[in-house]
Amino acid sequence: MQTSRIPGFYKQTVKKRRELLKDVEAFTEETFDIISSKEPLPLDTADKMIENVIGTFPLPLGAGLNFLINGKEYVVPMVIEEPSVVASASHIAKIVRQAGGFTTEATERVMIGQIQVVGCADFQEAKATLLEAQAALIEQANASYPSIVKRGGGAKEIDVRILNEAAGSSYQQMLILHLYINTCDAMGANIINTMVESLAPTVEELTGGKVYLRILSNLADRCLARATCTIPSHLLETGDFSGEEVRDGVIHAYEFAASDAYRAVTHNKGIMNGIDPIVIATGNDWRAVEAGAHAYAARDGQYTSMTTWSVDAEGNLVGELELPMSVGIVGGSINVHPMAKAALSLLNVASAQELAQVIVAVGLAQNLGALKALATDGIQKGHMALHSRSVAIAAGATGELIDIVSKKLVEINEIRVGKAKELVEEYTK
Repeated sequence: MQTSRIPGFYKQTVKKRRELLKDVEAFTEETFDIISSKEPLPLDTADKMIENVIGTFPLPLGAGLNFLINGKEYVVPMVIEEPSVVASASHIAKIVRQAGGFTTEATERVMIGQIQVVGCADFQEAKATLLEAQAALIEQANASYPSIVKRGGGAKEIDVRILNEAAGSSYQQMLILHLYINTCDAMGANIINTMVESLAPTVEELTGGKVYLRILSNLADRCLARATCTIPSHLLETGDFSGEEVRDGVIHAYEFAASDAYRAVTHNKGIMNGIDPIVIATGNDWRAVEAGAHAYAARDGQYTSMTTWSVDAEGNLVGELELPMSVGIVGGSINVHPMAKAALSLLNVASAQELAQVIVAVGLAQNLGALKALATDGIQKGHMALHSRSVAIAAGATGELIDIVSKKLVEINEIRVGKAKELVEEYTK
């Protein structure tokens, strides 16, 4: 790919945008054909993906532009119905690229499978027995899924915890075995569940207890991705606001979210506005990513901001986002959904680790976009201007009238369906 910087992209027609992406080698011929298809998800394919299929439900697919991550250009596929998200992320990416781009890293892809054991006569003894049998348990787990071992992954170690040992109720007392598994480039749900289920009879025999749950955990805190950016304050200058004012406003907004759960939830929702669209576009499990991210935000006992923002010694704004990121580039719906394959082709990532790093970079960008807006003109000005088109459509506008009504709504600063209906009636008389 030559560049993700395409000035005036938003002004073009859908057809022209596709052609522009093809011109900068973001699209292969196959990807171009899939994205241009009138039926990107064939009904026969959908019918095999889930139960009781009666149709498909399309969502807008946008292109996040301007992203420079670890020196590499990315055009980012984003599936979302909310206006302003793609524009905001692309706007911040343009600012950050002027400062050198995002820097990212990721840990080894180690996921967690859990086995719940109850009814042990002596929980401490049962724990010690399992730990002593670690090598045999790992060997048995890997034998249940040899293909992942051949790819360099597989079960690596175990850990054992005792929960509520002193509790009065036998329902509360339990032993939990964690099996740590490298799932390589797969999301890994089937791999993990197969392994822990294979161990259940052996665990029961070793502990003298009864196994109930054996399933993956979506709190993948050994599968982390981290993004950072450093932005000179002058790049943040907006309208009547100096760069220093915007920088300080962002810090104050962050400190609010870091200190108050009510604010943190909305703050973090904005981060997920950038993350979920990529997870959805690439056929990954966005519910798992959401759950893991929010749990990680509360890992110290208080729900808080997922991001951190600070000022360095040179006065630059410094942002950081670290989250569990259990995503893959093979397996599951990724191999089935044509649009997921097209999205991954557009991203041009070589591994699940690289995909995870792109995702957290976009989450960090989206967070800064929201905080920058809040610290200056307020979130509604830009959001509602972009939302005006949806309002015009909801009021019955079609064709060229959509843009006419939308522009008028913004001009009079009255973006609501009732007013849009009045304008539609006026212009169609």
